[in-house]
Amino acid sequence: MNTQTSSTKDYLAEYDSAAIADKYPLVRRWMMTEPLPFFKQLRAQRPILVTPGCVLVSKYADVIDLLQMPKIFTVDLYKPKMGVTATDPGYLMAHDDDAIHYREKSLMQGMLNRNDLPRIRALVAKASSDILAEANGKIDVVYNYCRTVPAILVQEYFGLGNIDKKDLIEWSFWNQYDVFHNQPFDLNSPEHAKYISDNHDRVTVLLANYIKKELVHKLALVKLDQTKNLFLIVWRTLKSLGYLIQGKKAPIVKDDVFSRMLRTSFANQIEFDLVRVGVNAGGLLIGAIETTSQAVSQVIEFFIKQPELLAKAKAAAQQSDLKAFDNIVWEALRYVPISPYMFRQMSADYSLAKGTEYETLIPAKTNVLVLTQSAMFDDFANTNADEFNPDRTFYHNFNFGFGPHDCLGKYVGMEMIPEMVRQVLLLPNLHETAPVDYKNGPFPESYQLAWG
Repeated sequence: MNTQTSSTKDYLAEYDSAAIADKYPLVRRWMMTEPLPFFKQLRAQRPILVTPGCVLVSKYADVIDLLQMPKIFTVDLYKPKMGVTATDPGYLMAHDDDAIHYREKSLMQGMLNRNDLPRIRALVAKASSDILAEANGKIDVVYNYCRTVPAILVQEYFGLGNIDKKDLIEWSFWNQYDVFHNQPFDLNSPEHAKYISDNHDRVTVLLANYIKKELVHKLALVKLDQTKNLFLIVWRTLKSLGYLIQGKKAPIVKDDVFSRMLRTSFANQIEFDLVRVGVNAGGLLIGAIETTSQAVSQVIEFFIKQPELLAKAKAAAQQSDLKAFDNIVWEALRYVPISPYMFRQMSADYSLAKGTEYETLIPAKTNVLVLTQSAMFDDFANTNADEFNPDRTFYHNFNFGFGPHDCLGKYVGMEMIPEMVRQVLLLPNLHETAPVDYKNGPFPESYQLAWG
């Protein structure tokens, strides 16, 4: 990852002189390989860049302005990839400021009770330290740690158990890949785009079948726990599903988010039936694993490649009060976010940055790349933005999004991501034996670490 914030390169001059067919591919390459100096020039000279492929928005004020207008700057590109049809509303995050989004996000925020955060941190710390202790001084940290720890959280806290972690990891991977990295502006070849979407379709069937079975299993346990008179009916149901072993006692209902949804009674008018419970349980999985893996992998690499910063982070990791350490992690993620942008699609013509010298009319159906990483380096939001400063306010951090579509599980992530990084940084003589390998894709796939 390139973390340089300045360059003598004149990106806009090269862009202006390029053939039309080459303009957006150039922009795409700079966003992925030299984002910070490219964004810096955009903010200074062309804050809204209209390319043949999409429109880029780079300044903090414009980014927060448009992200608060979801009916105009929409997530319509999510819809076909998140199961939205004429008869199926799909997942809440594919909706813009409507009844289902407002209702279900509120309900799920309640289920993800922030009082659980100490429990979550402890769970993540134990899972992390156990994996590292068993690794004997070396590990491919991406799959065996960065993906596995959040998969454990998905099983134990979200409640998606009775399934191999490798399945959870695969289901999250292909959903994230297709929704967020298989859009027109990603420039995937037709063959590769189809390969991604075919795998997404394949795992969607597997995930849906699993959710149906697990829902019946958990519902039976919840009802057994609530109504002892249904014991025989529930017992036979569980046995028929293959969850019971002859002579074993009925399992105890654990406190997890999936079970909480099933324990809660909703009036019919709330429209949160078992189908919606299942959809939202699947959504928790999809959003948790691959995003966490990428963030943790990239932050660890960021520290290892800067020995002075690594030493400061390691010292902070050993303190009893972890606020200072967590702040270092979030500042690192300003430099190496999981993506330098979010994307939206216009529902109508709209003039952005009204009253400025760069006011731009963006036509309906235009795809917009909201350069959230650029916004985090705008001096309007962060004083001396090019400097590494862990004491910045988190309110100007876009790593969990902003506005109505900010991340549902952000408070879970705010505990999980820094704790996973911390457990690695506590290892003695930590170093990489091979760099992060993205294998020509958007996510870290391999990163070899050693210690001791």
